[in-house]
Amino acid sequence: MKEWQGISEFVAVAELGSFSKAAKVLGISVAQVSRTVLQLEQRLNCKLVLRTTRQVRLTEQGTLYYQQCRALVNGLQQANQLLTSLQHEPSGAIKITAPVYYGEQFIAPLLHEFLLRYPKVQLDLQLTNDQLDLVQGGFDCAIRLGQLTDSSLQAKALGKRTLYLCASPDYLQKFGTPATVAELHQHRCLVGSVDFWRFEQQGQKLQFKPQPYLRCNSGVALTDAVLKGLGVTQLPDYYLQPYLEDGRLVALLAEQQPQDEGIWALYPLNRHLPVKVRLLLDWLQQGLENSPKAIAQNVC
Repeated sequence: MKEWQGISEFVAVAELGSFSKAAKVLGISVAQVSRTVLQLEQRLNCKLVLRTTRQVRLTEQGTLYYQQCRALVNGLQQANQLLTSLQHEPSGAIKITAPVYYGEQFIAPLLHEFLLRYPKVQLDLQLTNDQLDLVQGGFDCAIRLGQLTDSSLQAKALGKRTLYLCASPDYLQKFGTPATVAELHQHRCLVGSVDFWRFEQQGQKLQFKPQPYLRCNSGVALTDAVLKGLGVTQLPDYYLQPYLEDGRLVALLAEQQPQDEGIWALYPLNRHLPVKVRLLLDWLQQGLENSPKAIAQNVC
């Protein structure tokens, strides 16, 4: 494609500040580098490089154009590396962290399958509900759930989760079924590690601060409590799905149910992501999309 001609040469000149150095790195003649950059400027009808006998520097337009072209060249290099990795088996260590329950139930089984597929990879998986510092801890990536707050990290979407407000039939028979979010003040609320429950009504996001009848930072323990009729709780689908399907739990306030939240892989911003890590994240994304829970949600 003509639009790509001269991009690599221009980026090399911009970074090295010299046509001769760019030619040496690219393995072509200085005349060819100069000619392709000039042809690029002519196609764009814009001066990108100021040439003098002593130095080469970018114009204002050239600086802006370089910033965009650098991303294109990075993408091309990553694409080439990916093809190479498919021909040469990935190897080396990968360090990853994930929440405890979700990591045990969904992430770890997929990682084990990844190790069977790529036996030269060594994996360090740390399961914790604490949000660890990726750079300080030397992590390649982290699995995070729900709403993201740290803008210093790059995010890749792996899947989605659904929040359900629910209670057992026995509890609802004794205490009644809430018809609105406001009526939750009259109910026994089983609360986890978040201070607010999230809802949505006619496109507007709502927050409700429950008064805890029981507070516990374990989703497994809250699931047991709601199954035993102790109150009402809001939890992600991966805790509740089988009990909602067999009727042991009842979903409440369906019309105010919030939109699905993301399941994310996070890694440090502006860090070059190794091919083995990108392969792992693609593996997780495909595995989570093909999980029985995800397929059931798509069918519904």
